Amino acid sequence: MSDPVTPPPAPATGTPAVAPPGARHRLVDVPGGRIHLVEQGSGPLVLLVHGFPESWYSWRHQLPALAAAGYRAVAIDVRGYGRSSRPPAVEDYRMLAHVADNVGVVHALGAKTATIVGHDWGSNIAAGSALLRPDVFTAVALLSVPYAPPGGPRPTALFASIGGDEQFYVSYFQTPGRAEAEIEPDVRGWLAGFYTGISGDTAPPEGEGSLFFVPPGGRLRDRFPAGPLPGWLSEADLDVYAGEFERTGLTGALNRYRNVDRDWADLAAWNGAPLTQPSLFIGGSRDASLAWMADAVENYPVTLPGLVSSHILDGCGHWVQQERAEEVGGLLAEWLGALPTP
Repeated sequence: MSDPVTPPPAPATGTPAVAPPGARHRLVDVPGGRIHLVEQGSGPLVLLVHGFPESWYSWRHQLPALAAAGYRAVAIDVRGYGRSSRPPAVEDYRMLAHVADNVGVVHALGAKTATIVGHDWGSNIAAGSALLRPDVFTAVALLSVPYAPPGGPRPTALFASIGGDEQFYVSYFQTPGRAEAEIEPDVRGWLAGFYTGISGDTAPPEGEGSLFFVPPGGRLRDRFPAGPLPGWLSEADLDVYAGEFERTGLTGALNRYRNVDRDWADLAAWNGAPLTQPSLFIGGSRDASLAWMADAVENYPVTLPGLVSSHILDGCGHWVQQERAEEVGGLLAEWLGALPTP
């Protein structure tokens, strides 16, 4: 069952996220709770999945672009974010739960299949959804974070082994409450620093200390650059993101990181498995994710045998669909237009 809803009233601080003209907010029931989404257009279903620390609003530019290209574009708030359900247990944020949510959204919208598009953690969730449910997700686009099949060393052991005296940010996020204590007293300021630090036009030069490593006894924000917001992020946009997290807190979002070992065990049956559906990759040349995962991109002939095209946007950072909104919308529409008719 699903129902259209009016956007909720503004939180005590921040600005409510207004849907693009012609789009509408909805809540849909899924087996694990309810998922808030914004949809626009009609035609084949395209499910858009955001990453950390974002929301459906990250796809505000692509919703009208894909609708104009003849698609039913649907951007969700991932569980733990925005107006979607925020279950209390850490294990409720395992990959299997996110896949079930995505399948539930497709069915709640009256569709049998969809193309899935993900960015950042949403890229991993999109890949997991396509891997586990190829009957539902017939094509997959990955933004910023390349596909790497399940398997390899236990993730927390691997992350603990890098960084020397400094702690990798995923390890820093593992302890419940620790990152929350850093972020939640000043959500807006923290988000501004995080977005700025890995945007193509505002990221610090290489060699000035990685944003992704925490110095001993320090905080992640100690490495955030000072200076203006990136060009893609207005003060009003920042208010939208900050308002949502000031209302919900960060625990639901951070719990995704706290399931990396659980996912490693849950997905063991798919170790080394490729994604065989038609696929697309879009990344930024100034995104550290590509440096860390260069081997994953090199392995695409094996791991993404259905890859249609791969694009590295020169000078772009991590937030590709916001930094290069029109270009990414065009690449997605072009790729979708070349897919077999469902």
